[in-house]
Amino acid sequence: MVAAAHPLAVQVGLDVLKAGGSAVDAAIAVNAALGFLEPTANGLGGDLFAMVWDPETEQLYGLNASGRAPASLSIDKVPAEEDGTIPVYSVYSWTVPGCADGWFELHGKFGRLPMKDLLAPAAKLAREGAPVPQVIAGGWARSVPHFKDTPGFAEVFMPGGKAPAEGEIFANPALAHTLDRLAAGGRDVFYKGEIAEQIIAFSNGVGGFFSMADFASHTSEWVEPISTTYRGLTVWELPPNPQGLAALQMLNILEGFDVAAMGRDSTDFWHLMIEAKKVAFEDRARYYADMSFVDVPVEGLLDKGYAAERAKLIDMERAAKTVEPGNPALDHGDTTFLVTADENGMLVSLIQSNYTGFGSGYVVPDVGIGIQDRGALFSLDPEHPNALEPGKRPFHTIIPAFMGWNGTPDTAFGLMGGGMQPQGHVQIVVNLVDFGMNFQEAGDAPRFYHEGSSQPTGTIMTSGGVLHLEKGLPPEVYRDLERRGHTIQETNPVAFGGYQLIHRDPETGVLAGATESRKDGMAAGY
Repeated sequence: MVAAAHPLAVQVGLDVLKAGGSAVDAAIAVNAALGFLEPTANGLGGDLFAMVWDPETEQLYGLNASGRAPASLSIDKVPAEEDGTIPVYSVYSWTVPGCADGWFELHGKFGRLPMKDLLAPAAKLAREGAPVPQVIAGGWARSVPHFKDTPGFAEVFMPGGKAPAEGEIFANPALAHTLDRLAAGGRDVFYKGEIAEQIIAFSNGVGGFFSMADFASHTSEWVEPISTTYRGLTVWELPPNPQGLAALQMLNILEGFDVAAMGRDSTDFWHLMIEAKKVAFEDRARYYADMSFVDVPVEGLLDKGYAAERAKLIDMERAAKTVEPGNPALDHGDTTFLVTADENGMLVSLIQSNYTGFGSGYVVPDVGIGIQDRGALFSLDPEHPNALEPGKRPFHTIIPAFMGWNGTPDTAFGLMGGGMQPQGHVQIVVNLVDFGMNFQEAGDAPRFYHEGSSQPTGTIMTSGGVLHLEKGLPPEVYRDLERRGHTIQETNPVAFGGYQLIHRDPETGVLAGATESRKDGMAAGY
């Protein structure tokens, strides 16, 4: 089974599985196809994180394939924005793309089919072209005013001088050639060979900071997933520098409340969810960073007793305007998320992103890819754990996840969308556990998205932030939340994320899939 954000990418994954490929093989092929089909969210110029349940070893593996800041870039070289942050759509936000190395790391450990067989379908699509679906076309059109004059963007992503409309055929022959070279030459062609040279030449031409040494020294990291339990359900995330810990912290806080008794149509329920998010996100802003550079108190942040103390900060009658981070003893994102399952019981949860849609907007024409702007999430405060340093990985929003009853990871799931991701993970879990929804219902149910909490970049929440609520709730909930001090604003439906899930029944082996009704994708099996 495959669930992903574009039907043609799902078909690519199913074809790989039918040819005898593993779930990891299928995930790589799907991601490669999405890099062409959904350039508004992901691509070879971005980063990747994955979790793999391997039934043979009965172990859950985590891969951090995020890139690092250039060695020649330091805080003193960055012209800060008025709010003290790194300019998002600039060369100062670039970090080394980790996606390609992530593919080859995953393939080296769990692949069955040759890499050329996995990249060939995406190359064929990119060379021949494919029609652009509705949601992707909308995101593309919204991006053009921002990036039409950014070096390389129009040449690759504005055929005929505009964004392709819904149903129009788009092709990217330069990307097809890049995928062919990757298939033939392996990961080194991207990090030590011709592709790296082309990216560095482009960087030099636009005032970037990349060097061949930055690319040659890049590595991914296999990491041990972290977890918590929520009313008997175990939920696994990856440790920082990504933000999965925030979802676990939110669940620990919520476990102390009778959520089911409140009911989804009550003001108390929505108020509690939002306030729990605020509390967890203050710790996110204070502590989450590259653990190769700083000690992140993961164990303390995950402690149930710590969560109970933090829960005392929640006033059920008033929305918090400010929240202080705890002492645990020591939002613009767009992304693609996919899940795959093979016949042997392997499950893959993979998320891959350029950060803000097309990333920085800078596109390398000869390679056919845009360069991510993930480095914009560094702090320019040298005392902050997430401070920009040469060779450091920034705080990351993209998070793959697993969950399972009886302590076994039998469900791969995720929900893309910047700061929406941990909020979305928690809402899926609560819908399943507290309200007894099935996997599709849990994703279709109306969501909240709160933004404006303090950020790992150093910005501070001062007015309680802004709350976005999907339609479908009783009118009195909106009214009563405003009475409690929440500021509610409408937003584009894409802000509420993109959910995918595959569950394997541990007794029968039967697969169940769910997909995001707010996106173009699908879940399909055979």
